[in-house]
Amino acid sequence: MSHSRAAIILAAGQGTRMKSKTVKVLHSVGGRPMLDWSVDLARKSGADRIVTVYGAHSPAVKTAAEALGTQTALQDPPKGTGHAVLAAREALADVEGAAIVLYADTPLITPDTVAKVFAALEGGASVAVLGFEPEDPAAYGRLITDGAGNLDRIVEYKDASEAERAVRLVNSGVLAAPAPLLLELLGDVGNDNANGEYYLTDVVGLARGRGLKAVVVKAEAGEVLGVNSRGDLAEAEAAFQARMRKQAMADGVTLVAPETVFFSHDTQIARDVIVEPNVVFGPGVTIGEDAVIHAFSHLEGASVAQGASVGPYARLRPGAELGAGAKVGNFVEVKKSQLGEGAKVSHLTYIGDASIGANANIGAGTITCNYDGYDKHRTVVGEGAFIGSNTCLVAPVTVGAGAFTGTGTIVTENVEADALALARTPMTTKSGWAARFRAAKEARKAKKESL
Repeated sequence: MSHSRAAIILAAGQGTRMKSKTVKVLHSVGGRPMLDWSVDLARKSGADRIVTVYGAHSPAVKTAAEALGTQTALQDPPKGTGHAVLAAREALADVEGAAIVLYADTPLITPDTVAKVFAALEGGASVAVLGFEPEDPAAYGRLITDGAGNLDRIVEYKDASEAERAVRLVNSGVLAAPAPLLLELLGDVGNDNANGEYYLTDVVGLARGRGLKAVVVKAEAGEVLGVNSRGDLAEAEAAFQARMRKQAMADGVTLVAPETVFFSHDTQIARDVIVEPNVVFGPGVTIGEDAVIHAFSHLEGASVAQGASVGPYARLRPGAELGAGAKVGNFVEVKKSQLGEGAKVSHLTYIGDASIGANANIGAGTITCNYDGYDKHRTVVGEGAFIGSNTCLVAPVTVGAGAFTGTGTIVTENVEADALALARTPMTTKSGWAARFRAAKEARKAKKESL
């Protein structure tokens, strides 16, 4: 069966500058491994054949790529980018359409940009290269164009003349061509260069030598950031966050202090949401219209419905679901629990593995005691129930609709609807006890000091 479009994702680099036991391309940007970014980009760009090229040193990349549904190809030993693409030759044998080479350490390229690369091929080019103009061209390969604006060749920095190094238009590494032509040109690539490697970039000169057209598609520099070190990773993260903040505000979200709010790749926030300073959204968060996320809150794997309020200083862990108008206040942690419409958990409380009914009120200091050392158990609080401060709900347990628990109660049995549950020792007052206690302690202290 012939495939119309393919993507080859190069992920065989050593990544030694990361100084990490984790393979470079499995480090995350926006809460998502860089490899995942590249695979998602390939899919969104219409590739129905995706091949990830990995190295012998990184079987974890093979495992991760196959888990993402891509084919894999081994490059061993590594002999350059051209050699890496040829490692995928067998997987590309039946592809008749265009193929694009992507990089698993370049996570911020958008589908719109890749679409422009493919459009250049559809417009008559045989080879299209994604280029950009950074503030400092440094050691990037230079894109050398002719007087008519066509790409003539790509020169690696080490092999470039002084005049060529003065060129500011540089190579991102991303290149596309019809798959059969790409493989054919790579078959003619040699390794007569400073590194003794087979460069993918040489296909441009070879194509031009055949009288074929090559072009450059320009991208913003921030979009093609490659990650080779922890510093690069931080720079890519900063660029991702800037992009997300800008998009959120364009979509109608108020960010009181944008530079202090951090997003994940899949954060979804509806219009007219207010996000106060120093909020972190981990993966899997959805926020409904008119909600307010107060300062210093951390949300992950959580959904917050319309008009709900979170924080300040709140933590929503995976499985937290807040209904419309619900409130989770300061120093409250919620995990794997559902809060019904209008429910309130205002402060100093842990709610785990629980269902809290609509308009129920959970008093300060309440704890769901959900773990017995081996298993987790659920707590159910009915609609309109009132849980007094410092209540311990020992799961599994149910408090019925409209029921009350007295302050300091330890609830170990189900409470029927509209009942009052009290479980605390009656207070006893011992007159003069404190004075006698202090006198005894002072006498003991004085005796020790006299020895």
